[in-house]
Amino acid sequence: MTQPALSHAVNTAFANDVRAGLTHAPQKELPSMYLYDEVGSALFEVITALPEYGVTRSEEQLLTRHANDIVAALPHDVTVAELGSGSGRKTRRILEALSRKRPTSATSYCPIEISRTALQLCRRELGDIERIAIVGYERDYLAGLAEVSSERKPGEPLLVLFLGSTIGNFGRLAGTRFLRDIRQMLKPGDMLLLGTDLDKPVDTLVDAYDDPVGVTAAFNLNLLARINRELDGDFPLDAFEHVARFNRDARSIEMHLRATRRVTAHVRAANLTVTLEEGETIWTESSHKYRVEEIDAMAHDAGFGCEQQWIERDWGFAESLLVAR
Repeated sequence: MTQPALSHAVNTAFANDVRAGLTHAPQKELPSMYLYDEVGSALFEVITALPEYGVTRSEEQLLTRHANDIVAALPHDVTVAELGSGSGRKTRRILEALSRKRPTSATSYCPIEISRTALQLCRRELGDIERIAIVGYERDYLAGLAEVSSERKPGEPLLVLFLGSTIGNFGRLAGTRFLRDIRQMLKPGDMLLLGTDLDKPVDTLVDAYDDPVGVTAAFNLNLLARINRELDGDFPLDAFEHVARFNRDARSIEMHLRATRRVTAHVRAANLTVTLEEGETIWTESSHKYRVEEIDAMAHDAGFGCEQQWIERDWGFAESLLVAR
């Protein structure tokens, strides 16, 4: 009985967010979290393997190289919560290092995802690691983290993983506010491992978010297909094209869906009719890029201290271990 109610709540939230985003002026927009349904999650896994997209590859190299160093900085008994685990592939190195560190007791790993498919992939990917107990939470980030934090054993520290540079999907001020929200759920001494994509040449960024094979385009267009499937919409997918462009003022790469002709579409579950003129776009995602010194300042403003930091220079990616003050 519980799960159908949850699905209904998710669909209601989806409908409300679609209505709010597509009536937003002057720029229509859709929340990037809705890119990750079953199809979107699968397409994103393909994106992470593309040669043009170095974020995942760079972070995996860092975690493979430094997992033991990261785990050595943690308390002996720790609960691990991950915000937006995806398939969990990158997390394997940390969990394996924790398993080696604690050979006689189990570590609780709590992936938090709005995508049920991602949670299933995560269990399949990580279920073979010894002494790791996986408890998934089909929630949004903060609701799931609040639940994990409240359910841990008294005195047990918490490690929060926020990998993959998802912090970049927030604007800079919004990103700091989100880290403050995380901090409010933590106790002094709890830790946050934060993945951050660093500044790099514009051409490199545009190629990473608009690959020549067209996988990222399919990923982006799937958001309209999802609206059609789940909210009884009728967007003509052939009337939209994927666009990736760099916003120099924000230092972010943006993904848009651009109408190639005048379109009127209905989203019946959202009680919405929307018209886009030729050339008008729907903004679906931003990915802000950081300088190394900005990470420490952002962490400090949010109530954390930067304990250690590891940087992969070839692509440009930072993994920062933050401690709640």
